Amino acid sequence: MPTTSEELIQAGTKRCALLVFLTFNFLYMMTSSGRVRTVDEYMAFFETESIALRESTAVPQAVQLNYYYGKYDTRGEPHTPYPPGHPLFALPWYLFGRHVVEKLPGMPISAEQMILEAVACFSSAVFSASTVLFMFLICRAIRLDILASLATAAIVGLATPVFAYSSWFFSEPLTTALLLAAAYFVFARHLGEPIPVGAAAMGGAILGLAIFVRPAHALAAAVFFGALFLRDRAKALWPALTLGFLSAIGLAALLLNNFHLYGNALEFGYPAVAEGGKRLNSFETPVLTGLFGLLFSPGKSIFVFAPPLILALAGLPQLWRRDRGLAAVAAGALPVYLLFYARYSQWEGGYCVGPRYMVPALALLSIGLAPVIAEAKKGTRTVAVALTVVGVAVQLVSMATSFMESQVPAGVYYGPNWTYNMRYSLWSQAKVLLYHLANRDPARLGLGFDRWFVFLAKVGVAHSTLAALFCVILVGGILSAEGLRRSIKNCRRNAKQASGFESSE
Repeated sequence: MPTTSEELIQAGTKRCALLVFLTFNFLYMMTSSGRVRTVDEYMAFFETESIALRESTAVPQAVQLNYYYGKYDTRGEPHTPYPPGHPLFALPWYLFGRHVVEKLPGMPISAEQMILEAVACFSSAVFSASTVLFMFLICRAIRLDILASLATAAIVGLATPVFAYSSWFFSEPLTTALLLAAAYFVFARHLGEPIPVGAAAMGGAILGLAIFVRPAHALAAAVFFGALFLRDRAKALWPALTLGFLSAIGLAALLLNNFHLYGNALEFGYPAVAEGGKRLNSFETPVLTGLFGLLFSPGKSIFVFAPPLILALAGLPQLWRRDRGLAAVAAGALPVYLLFYARYSQWEGGYCVGPRYMVPALALLSIGLAPVIAEAKKGTRTVAVALTVVGVAVQLVSMATSFMESQVPAGVYYGPNWTYNMRYSLWSQAKVLLYHLANRDPARLGLGFDRWFVFLAKVGVAHSTLAALFCVILVGGILSAEGLRRSIKNCRRNAKQASGFESSE
């Protein structure tokens, strides 16, 4: 049992952190699409399925369904170009769906595939909630009060693409959570002291996992490596080497997997070209084109899809004064990712909402919100509220209907030879939403209101079963939110008591 004021505060922070995670997890589950639609999502889902059923990463089912993207290995088996990291993390949800959810009353065999896809998508809800959790913990570690910590975490969880991507089966929710976790364990927990080798080892292992999910996150490892030296200079040598070595293990595992499959460590399994003969896995986009798209285009701008970044940028100097390493990671990740992906042939991220590849870097930059929220005056609070409201509205419009419904029609999202249309904007999806709101006829499967309980009802799952599942999630969310409210109140009371005790001494 905690006895001192400091122990009470720490215990309260841990309880609040758990309740923050649970509250956002239940929220994200309620708002989840539950749909697997794009090639990227399907390849990850098929790989998860193969690991569960065949103990293999080959995806023959994709070939059988004529929806295959990848390359055949030296043994003639079809593989996806995406590493097995994300499918392995999602495996517990697939197994839970197969052995528990699909056996509930009212679950028809004909809907088995969509039931499993919906449960797999719930993994993204957990990963996105973990991002909010680690943002909260970072704020507490750098000595923000409990309300400012909760406000910062909530802004990130509701007004940035962290919210939108909780709804689908992309790998970004997972890697975003991993990068925030690394920032917490390496820098935030060691405010005012040199980074110990053990903390660097923890961060390196977490970054290695992110690289094993997507090798491009070696960029983040490089940023963390440099941030250690910016923070601790010569004292950072062994921690930095430790972090670099352990994060490199993730890349080494990928290269070994490539060599095992294709006989070439640098062969990741991407096909040479896609439809129309376009080379997708190349770096031939003019850098100014990609930068303009990611910064200023109405359909992909980081400022359109994450408006609070404006305040995060303003908060970087204050964050630097609190911890140089954390500030260096927050400030350095985004420009590195921008420069890398601006040259990528599919810098827009394929069919998706907003700047998909930027989501992990946007979350790291959002750490800059913490000191702004903590020290906000009335005018700044007004700006923060306005940017948050706009950000939440953007996420809700992005999630309300399927982005595929607005993007697939010819010439809207892609022009000739799969060239991204810079004129595409969120308004295209808003028009789809307005159409369905005005149309009283039920939308066909895959169209209209994009929620798991809507489309599962359309494929024959019993309404009573869906209602029971939704009520369980809803009640869990309400209880978690109420518990969080009480815990916040207790934490504030304990903090006041501790402050009064210190003043009396």
